[in-house]
Amino acid sequence: MTCRLITTILACVPMILAVRPALAASPNGAGGLMAAYYDGQLFTINFKQEPAGAEQAFQAHNGSINNIYMSDAGLPGGEMFVSVLDAIQGDGLNPLWVEQQIAFNAGLSTGEVYRSSVVGAKVSTHM
Repeated sequence: MTCRLITTILACVPMILAVRPALAASPNGAGGLMAAYYDGQLFTINFKQEPAGAEQAFQAHNGSINNIYMSDAGLPGGEMFVSVLDAIQGDGLNPLWVEQQIAFNAGLSTGEVYRSSVVGAKVSTHM
């Protein structure tokens, strides 16, 4: 009996190993992990696209969906773009994000000039 059980288990090992990478790549788990910035800080998020019908329903019936800014094409020069979130847990997060694709044009300059001034009191870092 023990010998037959071991033989059956050994016969299943190739099937288990073949399925394991597919399980590890699940977007509900480690396969959905990616880096994203929020407020200048880098976080790891779990990111999974919803089915098309659900996307339409969420957008039609949910007025507080957040934005995630992405650039599939990346930055000029081939550098990777790290996504940016407009909210996280504890700061107004709805766990749904609408993807906003950003396209960068290499060499494009607006020529705009901005003036900036300090309008608040200096914050002391010394105690």
